[in-house]
Amino acid sequence: MTEHIRTELADGVLTVTLARPEKKNAITQAMYAALADATERARTDDSVRVLSFRSEGDSFSAGNDIADFIALGSQGQQPVDMSVFRFLKALADLDKPAVAAVRGRAVGIGLTLLLHCDMVVVAEDALLSAPFVNLALAPEAASSMLLPAAIGHRRAFEMFALGEPIDGRTALAWGLANRAVPADQVDATAANLAMKLTARAPNSIRKTKRLMRDAESLWAVMQREGEAFGSQMSSPEAMEAFMAFSQKRAPDFSKAG
Repeated sequence: MTEHIRTELADGVLTVTLARPEKKNAITQAMYAALADATERARTDDSVRVLSFRSEGDSFSAGNDIADFIALGSQGQQPVDMSVFRFLKALADLDKPAVAAVRGRAVGIGLTLLLHCDMVVVAEDALLSAPFVNLALAPEAASSMLLPAAIGHRRAFEMFALGEPIDGRTALAWGLANRAVPADQVDATAANLAMKLTARAPNSIRKTKRLMRDAESLWAVMQREGEAFGSQMSSPEAMEAFMAFSQKRAPDFSKAG
């Protein structure tokens, strides 16, 4: 376990808090393991009716911890063998409602996680981005299927290819969120929605969610994405992107091809 993921069960809501604010809640493999534990518990524990994701600090999540990721990649570990994939499989299998409360930056997995949540509350000034191509990587968490389905191919391609953020108001207008509210109201609004869900017939909600999602298809896409992600991780493009990130400069892909 890790102190950077906290869980609390109260009144049927299992709240999972990303608690690494000093690193903008960048997610390590240890954190992914704890997130997988919590998500699996939410599915199998009858006392849990709703899973809720929130964060401490001024960012929901800066995405993968790059240093952690580079270290694992240098050891030759493939994405499908990492704890992140156990978390992704748990998300694909989850048939109970999930709610997210998003303030500040939601980058990479910080955004793609939201595609697996059924109700999302964002701050009006939140910034959501999917800069996989900027890091010479590939989409994950079945986002290559779910993001175009949510906002359309062209918008999704622009988010992936250019990596530029959209704000919370735009996320609401595009269908990525249920509510866009001032930042100081995000947690309370999400908690209120979660409590409303706990009052609904639990088996009816689970069957409704199963009908709306195909867990096997999601997992199949996640595995294909993992293969693409893994091949890119060891590519010269990714090495240049990671080096540029650590040196705080723009990557130079002029010789790639």
